[in-house]
Amino acid sequence: MRVVSLVPSLTEAVARTVPGALVGATDWCTHPAGLDVVRVGGTKNPKTDRILSLAPDLVIANEEENRAPDLDALRAGGVEVLVTEVRTVPQAFTELERTLTACGAPARPRWLDEAEAAWADPPVPGRRATAVVPVWRRPWMVLGRDTFAGDVLARLGVDHLYATHAERYPRIPLDELRAARPDVVVLPDEPYRFTADDGPEAFPGLPCALVDGRYLTWYGPSLAEAPRALAAALRAAHR
Repeated sequence: MRVVSLVPSLTEAVARTVPGALVGATDWCTHPAGLDVVRVGGTKNPKTDRILSLAPDLVIANEEENRAPDLDALRAGGVEVLVTEVRTVPQAFTELERTLTACGAPARPRWLDEAEAAWADPPVPGRRATAVVPVWRRPWMVLGRDTFAGDVLARLGVDHLYATHAERYPRIPLDELRAARPDVVVLPDEPYRFTADDGPEAFPGLPCALVDGRYLTWYGPSLAEAPRALAAALRAAHR
């Protein structure tokens, strides 16, 4: 089985479960460290000719991260493309199992069982909190409706304030975000790299939780550690 992955979290899942299956991955596929495969460009602008030259048996993609025209071009080149849809934690487990099976996994991996167990009883505070969750600045964009990251936070007792917005990643003026007065501002380090010096200063007087974007937005082996790591970061924001 020769697999090209266009989704960083799926790259990590396949590399961990089916060693040797991956022959190509995007430039953004940073896990596992030292992954030695052909790089095929970005998630939004993959080099389809390079992918086809690798003669993959399967390309794995995601309906949100990858563009339909690129996937259509791969299909036109005779390649099978598996497209995942992951907008909730339970969906992540279903799609991971489907993807790993398609990639030739001989059995369900132990890390997937551990991840499901971790999310079966996540650490939830006694009182639910409200949040805004920027994912970009210049312009400011936040989590909106129907997102995987939003479901992750909801399962940890955090309700983001734009969960019913018409858009999935709406642009919201900074003044409006401040005026919403959330209990916490959640600042991940991807896709925009928020840091202690770049992000919290925009929300004076509001607790800010700097979180690892891999735990918030990736669905793969990191799901096993995500509940504990995210809960710790959220608690730290209120100290």
